[in-house]
Amino acid sequence: MIDTVQKLLRTRCNDDTVAVISAELSWTWREYLAAATAEASALLAMADPERPLHIGALLTNSPAYVRSMAAAALGGYVLCGINTTRRGEGLVSDIRRSDCQLLLVDDDHAELLEGLDLSGVIVLNVTGVRYADAVASAEPLVPHEVFGTDPFMMIFTSGTSGNPKAVPFAHAMSVMCGLSLVAQLEITADDVCYLAMPLFHSNGVAVGFSVAITAGAAMVPVKFSVSRLLDDLRGYGVTFMNYVGKPLALVLATPEQPDDADNPLRIMYGNEATDRDIAEFSRRFGCRVIDGFGSSEFAVVVVREEGTPQGSIGKGWGGVAIYHPDTVTKCATAVFDDNGVLLNADEAIGELVNVAGSGPFTGYYNDPEATAERLRHGMYWTGDLAYSDADGWIYLAGRTSDWMRVDGENMAAAPIERILLRLPQLNQVAVYAVPDDKVGDQVMAAIVLRQGESLMPAQFEEFLAAQADLSPKAWPRFVRINDDLPQTATNKVLKRELSAAGVTAGDGVLWERDARGTSYRQLAPRADAKPPKLG
Repeated sequence: MIDTVQKLLRTRCNDDTVAVISAELSWTWREYLAAATAEASALLAMADPERPLHIGALLTNSPAYVRSMAAAALGGYVLCGINTTRRGEGLVSDIRRSDCQLLLVDDDHAELLEGLDLSGVIVLNVTGVRYADAVASAEPLVPHEVFGTDPFMMIFTSGTSGNPKAVPFAHAMSVMCGLSLVAQLEITADDVCYLAMPLFHSNGVAVGFSVAITAGAAMVPVKFSVSRLLDDLRGYGVTFMNYVGKPLALVLATPEQPDDADNPLRIMYGNEATDRDIAEFSRRFGCRVIDGFGSSEFAVVVVREEGTPQGSIGKGWGGVAIYHPDTVTKCATAVFDDNGVLLNADEAIGELVNVAGSGPFTGYYNDPEATAERLRHGMYWTGDLAYSDADGWIYLAGRTSDWMRVDGENMAAAPIERILLRLPQLNQVAVYAVPDDKVGDQVMAAIVLRQGESLMPAQFEEFLAAQADLSPKAWPRFVRINDDLPQTATNKVLKRELSAAGVTAGDGVLWERDARGTSYRQLAPRADAKPPKLG
C-alpha cells in the first residue's frame, strides 16, 4: 500500500511524461525526480544526523521549490516551508522554531537574511555555486525510510490572527488528500496543474502539489499574478488550479474581455471565495469552481454539497459542531425572521469545533501555548465563528476576533460582509470593529471598488436601506475606500492591520455616518492620499 509521498514518487522515477513546466525548463518525471534525488543526497551529506533532519525552504514558487519538496520525500527528511512574507526577528523565529539546520533560499529572498543571526544554520542559495557543486558531486542517495505518520513537511498557517505557526504535515495525509481530490475532480495524467498558491501553506501543498503527484499530472509552479494569469493558462495549457483567499476577487476586479472564456481551464478548487465570485468566475472564464472549507491543521472539514444555500460554506464532516467557548456547550440552531435577519446571534453564534478531537493534527511544532489554545476540553477549536440553520448548513461569522459589541448588541463581521458584497461596484470588503467609549464598538468597513467603478455616499446609503436583512446597528459607521487592502501571502485580508490603524483612510478616502443618522459624508483624505475614483 502506498501511504507515503516517498513511495508514491518512486513509482514515477521511470516516467517520461511531463512533470514540471516553466518559462525556463520542462522536466519529465524521470528528469525531475533524478534532480530531486541528487539534491536529497547532497543535503543529507551536509546535515547533522544528531539534529532533527529539518531543511527550510525560503523560496518563490518555482521548479526549485517543487524539486526540494520531492527531494525531502525521497530523502526522508522534513522540508519546512518558511513564510516568505516574514521579516527580521519574526523570520528568524520561524526558522529556529522549526529546527531548520539547512536553509534553501533563492535570489528573491536572499536579501531578507542580511544582518540576521542564523548561527548554526547553513544557508544555501539554490542558484549559487555551492549548491550546484554539492548536487553535481552527490553520491548515490541513501534515504531515510519513512512511515505514513512521519512528517513530510512543516507547513505554516496564514498568520491572519497572529504569527504563523508550523503544522507537521504527514506523508499519509498528503497521499490521502491527493487521492481524494483526484477522484473528486477527475484529475488525470493529461491535466496540467497551476501551482500559484504559496507552497509553504496547506492549500498549496495539499490541494496543489499532492493532487499533481498523485495523478501524475504536469505542474506549473509560479507566483500568483493577476496580470499574467490568463496568458499562463493559455500558454501552459492549464486545466486545474487551486486557490485560497481572494484570488478570484482580484482577477474579477479587472475589466472583462470578450475572449476571457477562451482558455483551457476546466476546474478550480479552493476556499474562502464568496458565492458571487464563484458564480462570476465560472461564467466569465468558462470553468467549474468548487469551494470548500478546511483548517490548515486538517482538523475541521466543511463541504459544499449540492443544494448549499447562498452564504453557507456547506455541512461539516465527522464531529464538526458549533460551541460556546465560555460554557463549552453546543450553540442553539439559528433562527431567522422573514427577511433573513439572524434573531438569536448570542445563542447561535459560537466557535467551529471538532468534538471528536483533532483528527490528524497533533499540535503545532515547538509551540505548546498555541497548541493548548487549539486543543481544549478534548476538542479542536478553529478560532472561526459560525452558526448553523435547522438543516445543518453552516455559515461563517468571522474569526473570534471579529465579534463586535455595538450599542448593547453582539454581532459578527462575516454576515455584514456578505450583505455588502451584494453591491455590484464592490470587489473586496473587510468589516471590523473600532473601539468607541460610548457604545463599545463601531462597525467599520474597508472596501475596494471594481476597476472602472465609482460609488457616491448617497448610493451607498440607498443600497444599505434596501437590505432588509441588515440590522440598523450593522450599518458601517465608517467606510474607507482603497485601491487594495493589506493581505497575507495566502491572499487573506489582514484585519488586524486595518483595526490597528483605527478610523483612518490609509491611502484612500474616508466616509463617516452620523451616530444616529443614515447619511454618509466624505472626510478630508490625507494630504498624500491617492483616492480611487468616487464619481
